[in-house]
Amino acid sequence: MKLKGLSGGQYRPLSEEQVKTIHEASLSILEKTGFTYESELDKTLEMLEKAGASVDRDRSRIIFPRDLVMEQASKAPERVVLFSRDGRNDLDLTEHRVHLGTGGAAIRILDLETGEVRSSTLKDLYQLGRLVDQLDNIHFFLRPCIPTDIPPTAYDVNVFYACLKATGKHVMAGVNDVEEFRKVLDLASLVAGGMEKLQERPFISVITSFAISPLKLDTQTTLIMQEAVRNRIPVALSCAPMAGSTSPITMAGTLAQIHAEQLAGITICQLTNPGSPILYGGIPGMANLRTMGYLGGAVECGMMNAAIHQLSNYIKVPNYNSSGLTDSKIPDVQAGWEKAFTSLLAAMAGSNYVHHAAGMLESMISVAYEQYVIDDEIIGMSCRVLKGIDVDPEHLALEIIDSVGPGGNFMTSPHTLEHMRDEYFNGNGIADRKSRQKWEKEGSLNTRERAREIAQKLLGEEERSYIPEDVDKVIRERYGILL
Repeated sequence: MKLKGLSGGQYRPLSEEQVKTIHEASLSILEKTGFTYESELDKTLEMLEKAGASVDRDRSRIIFPRDLVMEQASKAPERVVLFSRDGRNDLDLTEHRVHLGTGGAAIRILDLETGEVRSSTLKDLYQLGRLVDQLDNIHFFLRPCIPTDIPPTAYDVNVFYACLKATGKHVMAGVNDVEEFRKVLDLASLVAGGMEKLQERPFISVITSFAISPLKLDTQTTLIMQEAVRNRIPVALSCAPMAGSTSPITMAGTLAQIHAEQLAGITICQLTNPGSPILYGGIPGMANLRTMGYLGGAVECGMMNAAIHQLSNYIKVPNYNSSGLTDSKIPDVQAGWEKAFTSLLAAMAGSNYVHHAAGMLESMISVAYEQYVIDDEIIGMSCRVLKGIDVDPEHLALEIIDSVGPGGNFMTSPHTLEHMRDEYFNGNGIADRKSRQKWEKEGSLNTRERAREIAQKLLGEEERSYIPEDVDKVIRERYGILL
C-alpha cells in the first residue's frame, strides 16, 4: 500500500476568514513593529532598502511594506520537489500532499542493546539513517541527532556524509556557517556527479533558522540561507517560537507572529534569488510555564501545526512543520498518544513536509532506535486515514454479496484474497494481534521490546553504501571523514 504523498486537507482548525485575519495581522506586524537584527548584515539590509523596505539603523529596525512582502511571496514556487537518490522516494511538495519523516538535534540516545540513555555519536547517526532507509512509512531523513563525539570543526561535512552514505532518501540538516555550507555543497555535488546535476535534482536541503523569535534576524543563519538560495538548494525557513515564552500565550497570537516571521524570510530569499525553492517553516510550540522548558506533546501543538499549513497554503508556498514530539522519556503509552494525535492532525491538515514525526523523545532531547520502528507504524496509520474509503463497483462488491448469498461466508472468495492486502493497513509487524496464549508462549513482549527486535534485525542486514566507492575515496581524500 503506497502511503506517501497522499492528499490531506480534511482537518482545518481555522476558517477561511480566520486565515485571512491572521494573514492581515502579520502584515500589520511587519509594517508597524518590524524586525530587528544582529550585526554584520549590511549587504542584506542594503538589498532590502533598495527593494523598498525601511531600515532604521539607530533602532536596528526593518519595516517591511506589505506590497513588497506580497510581491516577493508571489515569486516563491508553489511546488517544490525534494529528490531522493534512488528515485523511489522523491517528495513532491505541492498543495496538500503529505510527507512525514525524522528531525531534531537530539544529544542523547537510548542504547539499542542496553536501553540506557547515553550521548549520541556519529555512528548512531549513520545507523539511524540505515534504519530509516528500510522503514517504508518514514519518507525522508532529516538529521535527528548531534554526533557528540566529533569536533565542531568537522561537524557539517561529517553529518551530511554519514546521512548520504546511509540512505537513498532525501537528506536535510542544518549547517554552522557559510564556509561549512560550501563544503557540504561540494560534497553533495561530488555524490551527484556535478553541481548542475545536483541543482537539477537536489537530494539535499538545508534548515535555516534565520529568525530568533520574536522578530529578530540571526546573522549567521540569514547568510547561510541567502547562500543556499543563490545556489538553488532548497531551504526550510525554520522558526520555532514557544507560546508564552518567545511568542504570545494565545495560539492566534503565536500564529500571527510566526506568519510575519515567515513572510520576512520569504521576502529576503526571493530578493536574493527570485524563484528559489523554499519551504515555509513555521513550527509553533508551547512553553512549560512551570519549568520554562518545551512542551512537545501538547495537542495544541498539533492544532497549531495544522494551522501552519493553512497559512502557508494561503500564500501558496509549501510548508515544513512538526509532529510526533513527546515529553515522555521512553517509548511508552504517553509517547504513543502524544505522537499519534499530533501526527494525525498534521497529516489530515495536508502539511507537506512534517519533521520530528519519527524517533523523538524527551521534548527533542533524546531519540531511540526502537521509537523509529513504532513511529513508522504511527505514520503509516496516519497516512492510511488520508487514503480514505474507495466507493466504486469493485469495492461495493454487490456481485460478490449476491454470489455468496444470505448466510454465506466471504473468507474463501477470490475478491477477499484480491483486496486483503490493499484495503487495510498491515503495518511493519510491530502491533501484536496474537492470542494471549501465543503471546505468552513467545515471551509476553511489549511494544518497545518487539520494536527493539525489529530494529536489531534491520540493522543486522548487510550494509549498503549509497556513496560509490570511487566517489567515497575522493571525499575522504578531500575532507576529514571520521565515520
